[in-house]
Amino acid sequence: MPTTYQVPGIYIEELPGARPIEAVGASTAAFIGATPATVEENLGVALPVNNWTQFKKLYVDPNEDSESTPLSHAVYGFFRNGGSRCYVVNLGSGDSPMSIEDGLKLLEPIDEVAIVAAPEYTGKENYDFLLEHCSKLKDRVAILDAPPPDKITDVVQQLIKVGDGPPRNEKGYGAFYFPWLKVRDPLPPHGQVHVPPSGHIAGIWVRSDAARGVHKAPANEPVWGALDLSYHLTRAEQEALNPAGVNCLRWFSDKGICVWGARTVAPNSSEWRYLNVRRLFSVIEESIARSTRWIVFEPNDYTLWKSIRRDISAFLTLMWRTGALMGRTPEDAYFVKCDEETNPPEVIDAGQVVALIGIAPVKPAEFVIFRLSQTQAGTTTEVQGG
Repeated sequence: MPTTYQVPGIYIEELPGARPIEAVGASTAAFIGATPATVEENLGVALPVNNWTQFKKLYVDPNEDSESTPLSHAVYGFFRNGGSRCYVVNLGSGDSPMSIEDGLKLLEPIDEVAIVAAPEYTGKENYDFLLEHCSKLKDRVAILDAPPPDKITDVVQQLIKVGDGPPRNEKGYGAFYFPWLKVRDPLPPHGQVHVPPSGHIAGIWVRSDAARGVHKAPANEPVWGALDLSYHLTRAEQEALNPAGVNCLRWFSDKGICVWGARTVAPNSSEWRYLNVRRLFSVIEESIARSTRWIVFEPNDYTLWKSIRRDISAFLTLMWRTGALMGRTPEDAYFVKCDEETNPPEVIDAGQVVALIGIAPVKPAEFVIFRLSQTQAGTTTEVQGG
């Protein structure tokens, strides 16, 4: 209620200031598949796991020789490469395991999840399930594994086919990686095995985010724990695979095994073809949505519009200062418009408030070109006008 003043004097009032918008995290992954041991209370639920030791306590039987699974390899690779927290959905194994669709439904209520992978599940149908899940929720991106090495004969031709290679997703809510990795099994007998790369890649995403930010493309990064690749790509082969949306893992003599691609499965002509752009927009969208709930049921007038512009502009200015947005000044990097033009009487009567936001994301230097020319030392050329 407004304060009533009845006695002459000095009155001090505390007024609400700006409501800061905090960037949401993008480091929590979720893995779906079968675990080494099936414990009844851990079956068909999404459980948070903060380290490899905790995973072994939950999903590895210490009294038996539990064999590794693609999911356990993914979780180990995730933590090995910089991951800090993930959710695990054990679908079980045997005659009647749960479906990948059931596992994805368990992840829908968990807003914390920003990365989704199902290491056992490849092929178009499973890719579509993962992409549909991420497209529906708009706050996470799927990591898609290429088929197992023994199912790929002609690498280039197979991977660019619709059935075996990456499907197309208009908004780019997925990234496809090839080939598989050769690693040492973290469980006995500790042999060397080929595993899908999604867990290691998820850890690299988190590691890159922590070091540089979500706007930095998670590529040109070493894969920790990888001993070899199931297939050694040539430069010529990657020239065909990169436009098809295949992010390649390559071996270089001076760096070892590295991630050498940062594209989504969006079409080449799409503005969502770069992975860091897709993930940056997801973070910005969710951050604004979470931190502006106070707007709901406020009086829809000039005061509200000014507050919206102030809060969102402050958040985007901070993103620009961290290097996430392109432009020499904030005005070049973004705009926020919320006024009588975006909110005419018919919009207000409908109970809506509309704000237009435009941002200029930084894009990766995917192709670095140096133009060299040969000159003659110690000579000069003069051009005279006639």
